[in-house]
Amino acid sequence: MTDHVVDTNVPIAANNRERRWSEACQLTCTEALEALMRDGVIAIDDSEDIIAEYEKHHQHAGEPSMGDAFFIHVVTFSGTPERVHRVPISPNDDEERGFDELPPNSFDPSDRKFLAVAVAANAVILNATDSDWHEHDPLMKQLGVEVRQLCPQHATKQTTPAQQR
Repeated sequence: MTDHVVDTNVPIAANNRERRWSEACQLTCTEALEALMRDGVIAIDDSEDIIAEYEKHHQHAGEPSMGDAFFIHVVTFSGTPERVHRVPISPNDDEERGFDELPPNSFDPSDRKFLAVAVAANAVILNATDSDWHEHDPLMKQLGVEVRQLCPQHATKQTTPAQQR
């Protein structure tokens, strides 16, 4: 079974508390998270930096929205490898790489942990609203990383008519 790395924007879009994204995007993210929680394997780093990032954006208490439920699922099953695969990655001080698993790159440093886990686990990345994954497609191809765009209409930088000229 293929591991999946879930960018933080996916559970955020599933919650869609600020109504920033379309209902179609929210539904797609919700369905993807439900499928992963039911049948999938979620890959995170063994130092739990991904969990720490999820925690900044999701609630543990009260009636959880789908993104919150996903966060709770990851925490609950972080010791169960067939549900949440804890992948060792190697952070480094190289500002152009960030992790031993990555070549020099200009990728957003806060997203490099997701990419390093995907490389180390040979995992598919789920993205909803971050344009970096699309903009760095050549790097993804170089690394052999598949990025599944759940909300392509929200995952590219929008240009105005003046910018298109």
